[in-house]
Amino acid sequence: MIKAIFFDLNGTLIDICTSESDENIYRTTANFLDYHGVKITPEKLRDEYFYHLHRQKENSPEQFPEFDVIKVFSRIITDHGGKDSVMLAKNSASVFRAAGRYQLQLYDGVLPVLRELQKNYRFAAVSDGQKIWALPELASVGAAEFFPEVIVSSDFGFRKPDQRMYQMAMDKLGVKPSEVIFVGNDMLRDIYGAHEAGMKTVFFRSNQGDHNFHGVEADYIIYNFPQLLEAVDFLVNRQ
Repeated sequence: MIKAIFFDLNGTLIDICTSESDENIYRTTANFLDYHGVKITPEKLRDEYFYHLHRQKENSPEQFPEFDVIKVFSRIITDHGGKDSVMLAKNSASVFRAAGRYQLQLYDGVLPVLRELQKNYRFAAVSDGQKIWALPELASVGAAEFFPEVIVSSDFGFRKPDQRMYQMAMDKLGVKPSEVIFVGNDMLRDIYGAHEAGMKTVFFRSNQGDHNFHGVEADYIIYNFPQLLEAVDFLVNRQ
């Protein structure tokens, strides 16, 4: 019996467009840091951001490593004369994300579908990314109320398709793999990973994510979010 539905966030529920290549992101963030006594040029900030990001991943023992953007900014701040302040690092990461965010909205039909499914199923979000960005963005689009449990990879240093991501969500809700449907937009990180964990899978062929991975197939494919209601009915009735 299906008891829960797990969702990826960006590219599945949320249609988001961000960039880390626009030079204005680094100018804005460098200007913000300057107000807090951290002297760094936009060019130097860009170089050090990617250097520390890649170093975190390279030094990780994980097969699918995730970085921590707060630690990245904390290192940049202390290396350039700033105080080792977690709050300043968090605020800098938020300014960085805001400067590089060009679109943030739910896909069409998400809220009505979630309201309907919530009548019969429990929800969890299992997402790769940075928690400091994911939670405010989920709140901004008006969907936070549906997800009392949000598993975000930055908290753990590894990302999907690592099986621990799915297991943590199952442990939180007290469900078994056979009782879960996973909804995602990436064939490797969502569908392959959830399938390996023993879950039923729904692939949302959205405008984001990897749509192919070595012949991996989802149990059901949807092309717009309202079709999820049909997908869930099909998977539940097929049991």
